[in-house]
Amino acid sequence: MFIASGDVAPSFQGFTLIMPAVSVGNVGQLAVDLLIATLNMPRVGHFHTDCLTAMAGNSPYAACAQLSTGAEVYSHRDLKLAVLQIRTPIIQTKVRSFRKLMVSWIKSSGFLRSVLLSSSHAYHRDDQQLHGTPLRYLLTPSLQKEEAPRVEELGWREMERISAFPGISDSEQRLYIPGGGVTKALYTDCCTEDISMAVMLIFCSEGDNIPDAFALVNHLNDWLHLLEKPTQGTVQWRVPPSWRLLFGSGIPPLLF
Repeated sequence: MFIASGDVAPSFQGFTLIMPAVSVGNVGQLAVDLLIATLNMPRVGHFHTDCLTAMAGNSPYAACAQLSTGAEVYSHRDLKLAVLQIRTPIIQTKVRSFRKLMVSWIKSSGFLRSVLLSSSHAYHRDDQQLHGTPLRYLLTPSLQKEEAPRVEELGWREMERISAFPGISDSEQRLYIPGGGVTKALYTDCCTEDISMAVMLIFCSEGDNIPDAFALVNHLNDWLHLLEKPTQGTVQWRVPPSWRLLFGSGIPPLLF
């Protein structure tokens, strides 16, 4: 359940929700970090749920000591933007419960639209997915009516359906997002529940996924215009302090 940080629960009516999928390379979570840090978004609540691995630690965005948990919500009133950051894995036996929780919260909060930032294993791409940009999108039917002309104008590529029986028959096509965590199932849930959701994902491999996060958040900004893009160059995203320890604290000098 969602618990507000203050005495009064925030209203998300007409807001855009952005959230990550816990997927390969944690690209969605890194992209969300960039959004929260750059827009200096205050925390407005958190989720208390047994669907996620329990976690508590220092805030990734503040220099001062501030307790953070595994799933927190941040908001920017002027942009009508809410961001859910998920920092821990979904417990395997609770995936369906987590999806129900997200669908219920999205519907009850009155979000105008939701965006799921995700990633998929690059080595699983078929021949048609090897060409051009590694970025893909999906729109639920309810959002397709509104945003299809805009994404066509941007020149985005929709996530391809691939053969369910490759090499045998191409008559049956399916949506396949290996390494995407709950991406496919949550997208399907939102289609069924008539929720306006966009999925934005990038094909990548495990490793240093910081460039993938920048590529994904820039792609998102091309659509939503959350930050003004300079005439020359790209948006200057602010890297949160926690990224200094993204690959550990380094080798202790006393070892040498």
